[in-house]
Amino acid sequence: MIPDNEWLNTWNQKRALLTCPNNLNDYFEETAVAGKKIDRLELGSVSIPTGEILVRDPLVYIQKDAEPYLIKVPAGEFPVTAAVVVPDGEDCARYAAVKVQFTADDAIRFEEALIGTEDLVDFTEGQFFGFNVDAGLGCVLDKETLKHFCTFQDKFHSEHPGKNLYDDYFAALFAANYVENPIYQREAGDWINWKIPGTDYHIPFFQSGFGDGAYPVYYGFDIEGKVCSLIIQFIDIELAYGEDE
Repeated sequence: MIPDNEWLNTWNQKRALLTCPNNLNDYFEETAVAGKKIDRLELGSVSIPTGEILVRDPLVYIQKDAEPYLIKVPAGEFPVTAAVVVPDGEDCARYAAVKVQFTADDAIRFEEALIGTEDLVDFTEGQFFGFNVDAGLGCVLDKETLKHFCTFQDKFHSEHPGKNLYDDYFAALFAANYVENPIYQREAGDWINWKIPGTDYHIPFFQSGFGDGAYPVYYGFDIEGKVCSLIIQFIDIELAYGEDE
């Protein structure tokens, strides 16, 4: 969907307010943030055949008419990395952020990714739009891989009436991935890199930090103003774990 000129004008006026308040590079470069030990977990690659990218809860918000973000990204296969808050007690590992790296360049600023339909008129500092999570998971996908996901989803429900897509399909994949890659996962599994059956496309699924909620997604822009990364922020580490909590 192409936004109208009024929306684009408001967006350009308010882009400074869409900047991430955190330096998300720290999540992927430092060993600690706000006193919490941080580590990285490689989640394989994501397939981006068209450059029109989306972030969704893969069990609740996968719909054929879902709109991709307004700014396109490079097409291809790209590495996906989770920044993990290392457990230091009874708590489990928490995925604070997940990054897709498109180029070798570093981001110097992060700005929220928008679809082009958001109500920006009353948008103010400290707010974000984000995407909704109701199943404790997020995923990164492309407009083309979304089509294949929806085809698979429809086929599964047609062939398995009354069955649940997670309980009767994905749960076994998550559990198997835990066995193969137990670090920073619970026994039921916290991530998979799913190859859509009948295709060569990969979609990574991953736990959403503190669970259900709404989470912002940011483009990383390099020094030339080009998109070099996309980061989903599940946990504002400074806010959640800082001394002034």
